[in-house]
Amino acid sequence: MQTAILRILDASLNRATEGLRVVEDYARFVLDDRFLTTELKSLRHELVAAATWLESAERHAARDTQRDVGTAVSTPSENRRSDVWDVCAASLKRTEQSLRSLEEYGKIANAEFAGRCESLRYRLYTLEKALDIGRSSRERLAKTTLCVLVEGGQSAVSFEGLIRALVDAGVGVIQLRDKNIDDRDLVVRARTLRQLTSGSETLFIVNDRADIAAATNADGVHVGQEDLSVKDARTVVGPRALVGISTHNIDQARTAVLDGANYLGAGPTFASRTKTFETFAGLDYLRQVAGEIRLPTFAIGGISAENLPEVLSAGISRVAVATAVTAAVNPACAARELLGMLK
Repeated sequence: MQTAILRILDASLNRATEGLRVVEDYARFVLDDRFLTTELKSLRHELVAAATWLESAERHAARDTQRDVGTAVSTPSENRRSDVWDVCAASLKRTEQSLRSLEEYGKIANAEFAGRCESLRYRLYTLEKALDIGRSSRERLAKTTLCVLVEGGQSAVSFEGLIRALVDAGVGVIQLRDKNIDDRDLVVRARTLRQLTSGSETLFIVNDRADIAAATNADGVHVGQEDLSVKDARTVVGPRALVGISTHNIDQARTAVLDGANYLGAGPTFASRTKTFETFAGLDYLRQVAGEIRLPTFAIGGISAENLPEVLSAGISRVAVATAVTAAVNPACAARELLGMLK
């Protein structure tokens, strides 16, 4: 193999593995995210394994750091980083570029290696998406701990009164969920909700119906495992809208992270008055999510002021409720009680 090709592969492999370590450190020490740390570590080890055909003695013999013209070439931006995410983002790009160089020059020496580098590069694109969406989602939902699900079947006056009370109480998310009214009435309720939450700190989410979320300029859509996928929902509501998804086991949660969900619903945790479940994920599932995933997660299913301490003890500090608030004599007071417990 030509010495120049060996130098390119050596330098690119070093940059790629070093860059992956920097990104892994971000996931490990900044996010404390076990799942993404594991994925990044696995990718780094697979890259090292793919390059075992490159003899280390040959790589080192070809290396000439003292006279490498690239070591003296730099730009001002290389020496400036504004925060930890800026460090991570720069390393992601450096690693992607290095993998591309390994792929292209690897074609000259080892086609199989080049193909593996291409596959690893695509996997890194997915992890980059998960890291960035997770970062922006945590920022957008930083102060959001309570989601209240409301139905639209009641009269316009009572619906408007309920929404005003929830907004005034400081509820972070109001999710419109009603499968028993026709689409036109649902759109009317959605537009009312949009009007009443605009200018407030309360986000407006539509359950299941990405089309209605898009038509009424909702802040996002929430889907279930049998509804639209995160990808398809994103296609409808656009890149800036929130897309949440209900998950019932850790594999679904991991998939949702890689698919680019903005937040998770995790459950069902307890029996619910609004939905019937054959099985319950329970508190054990909440502990699993809390132990390895840092994407904002709302515990769902039968949660009330009485059992909320169990949810908090499991490590989840966000909840989505329905009748615990909407069926209360005073929904605003019920919401405030939950918000006080979630602080």
